[in-house]
Amino acid sequence: MGDNGTTGGAASRRLGPGHWRPRRWLPGLETARGYRRAWLLPDLRAGVVLTALLIPAGIGYAEVAGLPPETGLYATILPLLAYAIFGPSRILVLGPDSALAPIIAAAILPLALGNDERAVALAGLLALMVGVILLVGGLLRLGFVTDLISKPIRVGYLNAIALLVLVSQIPPLLGFSIERESPLSDVSAIVVGIAEGRIDTLALAVGLGSLAVIVMFGRFLSRVPGVLVAVVLATALTAILGLSERLPVVGALPQGVPTPALGGIGWADVAELALPALGIALIAFTDTAVLSRTFAARRGESVSGSQEMAAIGVSNLASGLFGGFPISASSSRTPVAEKAGARSQLTGLVGAALIVVFMLIAPGLTAYLPSSALAAVVIVAAGSLIDVKGVIAIARMNRVDAFLSLAALVGVLAVGVIQGIAVAIGLSFVAFVNQAWRPYRAELGRRRGVRGYHDLSRHPDGERLPGIVIVRFDAPLFFANGGLFDDYVRETVAAAGVGVRTVILAAEPITDIDTTAIDELVELDNFLASRGITLIFAEMKGPVKDLLRAYGLGGRFPPERFAETVGTAVDDATGTLRGDLEGTRWDEEP
Repeated sequence: MGDNGTTGGAASRRLGPGHWRPRRWLPGLETARGYRRAWLLPDLRAGVVLTALLIPAGIGYAEVAGLPPETGLYATILPLLAYAIFGPSRILVLGPDSALAPIIAAAILPLALGNDERAVALAGLLALMVGVILLVGGLLRLGFVTDLISKPIRVGYLNAIALLVLVSQIPPLLGFSIERESPLSDVSAIVVGIAEGRIDTLALAVGLGSLAVIVMFGRFLSRVPGVLVAVVLATALTAILGLSERLPVVGALPQGVPTPALGGIGWADVAELALPALGIALIAFTDTAVLSRTFAARRGESVSGSQEMAAIGVSNLASGLFGGFPISASSSRTPVAEKAGARSQLTGLVGAALIVVFMLIAPGLTAYLPSSALAAVVIVAAGSLIDVKGVIAIARMNRVDAFLSLAALVGVLAVGVIQGIAVAIGLSFVAFVNQAWRPYRAELGRRRGVRGYHDLSRHPDGERLPGIVIVRFDAPLFFANGGLFDDYVRETVAAAGVGVRTVILAAEPITDIDTTAIDELVELDNFLASRGITLIFAEMKGPVKDLLRAYGLGGRFPPERFAETVGTAVDDATGTLRGDLEGTRWDEEP
C-alpha cells in the first residue's frame, strides 16, 4: 500500500465496471454501514405497523391464488429478508400482490388437480422460475423490457385483474363458496347462489362492517391502519362471542417457520409454467420498477432498474425455495410503511421477524378471523387497482390508446389471465406497428417573413417553392410503411403539378431503413428519374447513410444527392443563396 493510501482506489478503478462491487449489488449492507441512530425508532415503529397489514394481506392473497393461507406468510417473510439485502430501495415493501394472485391461480390450479401439497410445490416452482428470469434479466441489464407494456394496456390489464379479484371475493363476503371456473361462470354462480338464498347474513354483516371500518379510517383517520382495526375487531368479536362455529373462518395456521416444499415436480411442470412465469416476471417488475422510482423520487434518491430487477429475482427465489409463491412490490403496504416513518430496510426486517414470532407463538389466532373480514381486506386492496380516472384521461387524449386499453381488459376477462398477458403484449406491439405504419408526414414550404420550412397543412399561408417539392416522413422506413412512404411522395409530386424538377426528403426523422423499404426507395427513385426529377436527401443521419452504402446503393446515391440541411438542398436546386442560411428571409435579398 502506498504512503498516501491511494493504492486501493487505483486498484478498484483498474478492475473495471464489470467487477463485483458489494456496494452496488448489496445495497442493504451499505445502508447498514451508514445507519443512523435517529432512524431506529421510526423503523421499529413502522415495522410494527406494517406487520399488522402483512399478515392479513398475505393470507388473503394466498387464498385468492388458491393456496393454503400460511403460504402467503411464507411468501412475505423470505422476500422481505432478501430484499433488505439486495434491494436498492430503502422502503419498498415486497410480498404477495393482488395483481399476481389470479395469474398464479390460473397457472397452478389446473395442474394441481385439487392436491394442496402439489399446488404449493407448483407455486414454489413458479416463483423460482420467475426469480431466475428476473435475476438473469437484471444481470444482463434488461430493465428496458417493461416498455413492452404501454400505459394504456397496463391500465386495462390491471383493471381486469382488479375485477377478477373482486369477483373472487364476493362469495366469501356473502358467506358461501362457489366452484371457480371462468369470470362469466363465476358471476353466474354468484347470482344463482344469491337467488337460492345462500347468503349468510352474519358473515355479510361482518364483511360489510369490516369494509366500512377500512374505508372510514382510510378517509378520516388515515394515520391509523384501517385494515388492522377491522381485522382485530372482527377477530376479537368472533372469539368473545363464540362465533367461530357460526361463521366461515380462515382457520388456525400451522406452527413453525417456512420450509422447502418442492416435492413431486418435474420438467413437464417447468414447460407448463414457462408462459405464466414470463408474464408474472414482466408484470412484477413493471409494478415494482414504477413504485420504486416513484418513492425514490419523493426522497430525492435514484434506483437502478436493472438492480431492481435482480433484487426482485432474488426475492422470488427466496420465496419459492421455502414454500412461498411469486411476489412483487406492494402498492398498498409500501405507502403505509412510508407514512409510519420508515427510514431504511430495517422496517421490512422487523416485519418479517414479527411474522415469524406470530407463527411460532400465536398461529391459532386466525381460527377466529372471519373469511368475510379477510375478503373485505382483499376487496379494498383490489379496488385500489381500478383506475377509472386513468381510463377517462386516456380516452380524452387518444382514441386508439383507449381502444387498446379496453381490448386488454376484455381480453383478460374473455380468454383468461395467462392468455391475457400475451394479449396485452401483442396489443403493445400492434400499437407500436400502427404508429410506425402510419406516421405523421408533411409537405414543407416557405412562409413570408419566417425562417425555415414549414408544414403546409398547418400553415395555409405557406407556399411551395417553384420546381421543388419538400417532404418529411416522421418514422423509420421499414417493411410496414415503405409502400406508404412511396405512395405519399408520388401523390405529393402529382399534386404539385408540372414543372417539378427536385424532390427534397427532409430525412432527419428517419432513423433506420430495412431491406424491404430500400426496395420501395429504389422504385421511387426510378419513378422520379423517369420524369426528370432528382431525389435529394437532406439532413440524413450518418448511420442511415452507412446503411445505404451497406445495401450497395453508394453508386445510385452519390454524395451530391445528400445535403446537410434543407436550406442547402434548396440552394443547390435553385442555384441561388436564397435558402434559410444565415437566417435570411425568403422575401429579402441575401
